Amino acid sequence: MCGIAGFVQRHGLANTCVVDAQLRRLSHRGPDSSGLFAKGRGAVGQTRLAIIDLVTGDPPITTQKGSLGVVLNGEIYNYQELREVLDDAGHTLSTRCDTEVIVHLSEHLSPVEVARRLTGMFAFAVWDSTREQLILGRDRLGKKPLYYYASPHSFVFGSEIKAVLAHPDVPLRLNPMAIPAYLGFGYVPTPHTFFEGVKSVPPGHVLMVGGDLTVSLEPFWVPQVPRQDGVTPLDLTLDEAATEVRKRLTEAVERRLVSDVPLGAFLSGGVDSSAVVALMAAASSTPVRTFTIGFEGDAFFDERPFARVVAERFATDHTEFVVSPQAVDLVERLVWHHDQPFGDSSAVPTFMLSELTRGHVKVALCGDGGDELFAGYERFAAGAVIPGLERVPVAFRRAAARALARLPAEAGRGSVGKAQRFVNASCMGLPDAFRSWISYIPDELVAALAPGASRWGVTDYRRIWEDSARARPLDRLLLLNLRTYLLDDLLPKVDRTAMAHALEVRSPFLDHELVEFALRLPAATKLRGLSLKRCLKRAVTDLLPPGLLNRPKHGFGVPLDRWFRKDLSSYVGGMLGSGARIRQHLEPTAVDVVLAEHRNGHSDHGHVLWTLLTLEVFLRQHDW
Repeated sequence: MCGIAGFVQRHGLANTCVVDAQLRRLSHRGPDSSGLFAKGRGAVGQTRLAIIDLVTGDPPITTQKGSLGVVLNGEIYNYQELREVLDDAGHTLSTRCDTEVIVHLSEHLSPVEVARRLTGMFAFAVWDSTREQLILGRDRLGKKPLYYYASPHSFVFGSEIKAVLAHPDVPLRLNPMAIPAYLGFGYVPTPHTFFEGVKSVPPGHVLMVGGDLTVSLEPFWVPQVPRQDGVTPLDLTLDEAATEVRKRLTEAVERRLVSDVPLGAFLSGGVDSSAVVALMAAASSTPVRTFTIGFEGDAFFDERPFARVVAERFATDHTEFVVSPQAVDLVERLVWHHDQPFGDSSAVPTFMLSELTRGHVKVALCGDGGDELFAGYERFAAGAVIPGLERVPVAFRRAAARALARLPAEAGRGSVGKAQRFVNASCMGLPDAFRSWISYIPDELVAALAPGASRWGVTDYRRIWEDSARARPLDRLLLLNLRTYLLDDLLPKVDRTAMAHALEVRSPFLDHELVEFALRLPAATKLRGLSLKRCLKRAVTDLLPPGLLNRPKHGFGVPLDRWFRKDLSSYVGGMLGSGARIRQHLEPTAVDVVLAEHRNGHSDHGHVLWTLLTLEVFLRQHDW
């Protein structure tokens, strides 16, 4: 894990002082060393978190002739196999690091083919001073971030937006169209950002910048599901699918154990992280280091007891941490590391878990992606039946929604609350129903907060949905989730919070070969009725402690409703009150209504308030 940055300009020699300034903004991502390669009109640089090849792997990595330099953020898991291929082809490699394979591949392969050969999580930059060409590449799922700014005078890139803004040619301007999109999703959808002109390189793409600063984007990987562009489903029974999943997950875990520094694992006590820990324990000759986090005074959000059961089963070296309401004080640091407002409050415990973990290891494996691949959320089950409900007249569904809405406010929690949300959403149809279940602010409240604002984010979301029009509903939902929520919520959350502490987090479930296999599995192997993750659970049944497979799922959430109504009521009221910056961009009366309804218990607006709070902090940080 590292941070990369650089630029190419239309005229003149590249100023290395500018790259140095960019890299200083990324020092948290790579505290072990830094270096840059500058020649002619371009320069690339890297801050390094040393994981593999601690002796000879410092940046930059260049060709023997010194005309081409490469910087890398992430890990290339198949670099040893690629080294053997390059050795056989007559290349002379002088280090043991994974970055060097990109240098040699770039000498004779196209940018798309270079990226296609790589297995891992990565964002790389290649500056070819002879051809005067800059090449950027981002991994298939978007695990590693990569941002850029293009103008007629210069092209600037960086692992984080702050590194892009450090270049003097990049203006600091708010993108006002980002605000309604953020309210609707809790993030600004790729490739857009809160900063005018700054964009994100799409996952699975390479970006090429020519000598005249012409920019071109080309995909090297596109996720597909059965019935989409001729893709056929795998003809496997549940047991056959489970056997293959176990085999592929085991290989994915073992690939991610390659490290020259200590590593461990995040452990929540859920199926996914527990399976990863079990497979790590089987492959390791020493106890696995495991780390978990819980919440003070709220058992519903505390998974420490479940994690302890798993830790005892596999005799791990286990460490716990507890979060209190004061953890919300981290909001300033969280927004700084994200560079943008971020509506997912589970960034708080993830940030603190990463800080705890980094005190013991440099690398941690996690269970992220299991729910996304194998339909582990209840919303997948609900979404799969929406098309069938569309045969029921809308009038009947709306009548049911009105009846449920008349229940007491206390009934809006638990199973009754789920029924209310499901019936309301069924009137919307897919994909808007699915979107409503992952949004932190409902559509009607977004409209009240930002009346008349463009809803381009919703339009783009529907366009992604239509890309898979010929596929079955569950497959379409899994693909939609992969290209939106996973990309713009889960992955940035883990990257920013972990790299804030120079911790590398690896996700075996997001191995692209496992992803491709899972996307082609028959829908019934993943979901049947309310039975979630059937195939994955069958695959790891013999590994996990009894009772773990079927316990109710707990999200990695934060008790915001209680915090903002009690412990932190005055704090959130002061931040969002009459002097708040958000009132210059949103409808002030709507903000007051949200605060009042939450304070008096009429509604639980904890997630809404968190979304507004991080927006307020962001606006204050930039004096907007």
